[in-house]
Amino acid sequence: MREHIEGLIAAPYTAMHDDGGLNIGMIEKQAACLHRNGVSGGFVCGTTGQSMSLTEQERIDVAREWARVAPDGFKVIVHVGHDSVEAARAFAAHAQEIGAWGIGAMGPSFFKPRAISDLVAYCSEVAAAAPDLPFYYYHLPSMTGINFKMIDFLEAAGGIPNLAGIKYTHADVMDFNLCRRFEGGRFDLLFGRDEMLICGLALGARGAIGSTYNYASPLYLRIIEAFDAGDLETARSLQMKSMQLVNILRRTESSFAAAAKSIMKMLGIDCGPVRTPLRKITQQQYEDLKAELDEIGFFEFCSK
Repeated sequence: MREHIEGLIAAPYTAMHDDGGLNIGMIEKQAACLHRNGVSGGFVCGTTGQSMSLTEQERIDVAREWARVAPDGFKVIVHVGHDSVEAARAFAAHAQEIGAWGIGAMGPSFFKPRAISDLVAYCSEVAAAAPDLPFYYYHLPSMTGINFKMIDFLEAAGGIPNLAGIKYTHADVMDFNLCRRFEGGRFDLLFGRDEMLICGLALGARGAIGSTYNYASPLYLRIIEAFDAGDLETARSLQMKSMQLVNILRRTESSFAAAAKSIMKMLGIDCGPVRTPLRKITQQQYEDLKAELDEIGFFEFCSK
């Protein structure tokens, strides 16, 4: 059985300059901040990193830099998914070449797989390009439109030698738990809904990947600590703070991503703007966001 990840894996933002170009120099600061705040690794060039808004060369450059600057023990998992299976295979091979810890891939979202066997065939080709790395399927039906039951996927995909598990970003907790317990817990199920982390913990999740871990990991580590200690009241109370935070981000008139990147700026790690078609945040929205965060005490429980 492959190693199962424990703790928090952040999905980092891709830092950009005001003109929209990559700010590669910010990555080392991002990695150091995450490591300092108890985060176990980074799932880079995923949804949060706007991978589908980056060029192929930009994705290669970002992945290479994360692998280069990662602190000792910090797991760099590179998202390699692409609508072109050949591009995905190239990203996977590159991730292995640069010394990434693992890879993950969402399924193609334009010409979508019509059956589980189609998805397994795609994942098998991608995973085979980096045979020495654990491969995680990235289940994100809200964005990809691919909404197979993941227990069916695991039953069909067991022949992929380096299939390690699933980055499970969906609210079907029954399917999540069936997957987690499949074949005696053979596969690593990484919970991907930050605002519902306590639900994942209740079902036995020990690892999680999320975007708000970039700036609020101390809060989530306290949730895990309280849950493990049997202090459910504290865990629930802390989870409510996470829900309030996510709700504020969702209500922002620009975009969730732009608001979240603004939080990074407030904390001294300026990851710049988002790319079109996502809306950039206005100065007034920035000030309103900061006021709302103050109101819920965010800056008391956020990262350093």
